[in-house]
Amino acid sequence: MTLGQAEEERNGTRFDPALMLQTRERTRAVMQEVAALIVPGMLEEDAVALMRRTLKGQDMLRGWHGIHVRFGRNTLENYDHPSEPGMILGANDIFFVDIGPVWQGHEGDAGATFVVGDDHEMHKAAHDVKLVFDATHARWREDGLTGPELYRFARREAERLGWVLNLDMAGHRLSDFPHAVKHDGPLLDADYVPSDGLWVLEIQIRHPVRPFGAFYEDLLLQ
Repeated sequence: MTLGQAEEERNGTRFDPALMLQTRERTRAVMQEVAALIVPGMLEEDAVALMRRTLKGQDMLRGWHGIHVRFGRNTLENYDHPSEPGMILGANDIFFVDIGPVWQGHEGDAGATFVVGDDHEMHKAAHDVKLVFDATHARWREDGLTGPELYRFARREAERLGWVLNLDMAGHRLSDFPHAVKHDGPLLDADYVPSDGLWVLEIQIRHPVRPFGAFYEDLLLQ
């Protein structure tokens, strides 16, 4: 392990790998629970409020990043760009959820894409973004790719499937809260093989012509 990697992968004194995994599981469960309640005709802002109430009920309201629920063309936006307000989910539409709560002093992060109705290309986007994630994750496990190598591979996979990869969504650390005081750089810039259970691989793709995209993220885990 290089000195740079040791510094960028350090954790606080409270860090517990088992709690990290429990936080991951709880975060993904809340994401799925709320996504199942999002239906056509719902306002994006109301879906965000629903997520906020649900996280509060799970004692996970405090987050290391904001609650993002993106409908329709808002799925093209990065995490740090505000949604176009007043977006209503259509009968044939796409949305993604991205939440980063804190539980027991450890950070969770979950993101996935969901589709309502029967738009074939939207269903393909939701399927393919997970396909790109899984293929990239497998290459990390099998071949020990560095951060830049992971995203070069992900870009090739996205293009092979007919999508454009958004490299502004470039992965990041997780840790005991707050990870940013330890390291706040992207996975894309980690020029070493990232360690198990510490890094989130983010994949965001967009349609080459139509105004929508898809998103998926999870921890790199062996």
